[in-house]
Amino acid sequence: MIIFENSKKEILLYLRDDRPDLPFADHWDLIGGHIEMGESPEQALIREVKEEINLDIGLKDFNFLKKYWCCCGDVYFNIKYIYCGRINKKLSELKLGEGRRLEFFPGKKFLN
Repeated sequence: MIIFENSKKEILLYLRDDRPDLPFADHWDLIGGHIEMGESPEQALIREVKEEINLDIGLKDFNFLKKYWCCCGDVYFNIKYIYCGRINKKLSELKLGEGRRLEFFPGKKFLN
């Protein structure tokens, strides 16, 4: 997962699809997802960002923030890797590949 911050210190979130078979349907979420077999956390992040908002990022475009075990409040027990990075794009420049809507929200400053 990545906390994308724009120049206004706003955080990018997407509204998940509202399908009844989808975990956490119709909830706001960070960009990112689960690691596939053979992927590093960083490779998974790069792939998920491309799939979800059609944005190509590289290793230099984000910083590691936190790793934690998620045992409740998720579909299954897993490890979460949280990254942060800048995004200098308008919503109109991003193509949503998953979910219903993208939006910037006022947030805490994560980057210097």
